[in-house]
Amino acid sequence: MRQSDVYAIASKDIVFESFDGEAVVLDLATGKYFGFTDTGSCLWEALSSGVSPEDLVGAATRSGQVSAADLDAFVARLLEFGLLAPAAGQAAQPLSQSLVAQLANAAEPAQVDIHDDLADLILVDPIHEVEEPQGWPAVKQAS
Repeated sequence: MRQSDVYAIASKDIVFESFDGEAVVLDLATGKYFGFTDTGSCLWEALSSGVSPEDLVGAATRSGQVSAADLDAFVARLLEFGLLAPAAGQAAQPLSQSLVAQLANAAEPAQVDIHDDLADLILVDPIHEVEEPQGWPAVKQAS
């Protein structure tokens, strides 16, 4: 992978939320969810918002948590898991100073863990069966 590549969230089925600075990413299509360390959460936030690894590697290596090789390996795992995809033709977004500060305060190596223990429950969630024109829940019409 080239450091100048820009990435975007791979699918509309990938959703995420940050809880106390730690990202949790859910793939609605598979029911798998992904947990990140504090450094991994910062990297995910940056990469998923269009910051190029080239711009990110300088801030990450200054924090002492991530080398260029570590960042390449982290991006490769996100691509392997189907969370990110190359965003051809998309311009890189600037790295925010707040994210640089969060990265500087991160204490754990960049890591992402995959969990599928709730996949069956997530996939049977009726909210995934929404019909666009009707919404959820769909109320049956009296005959």
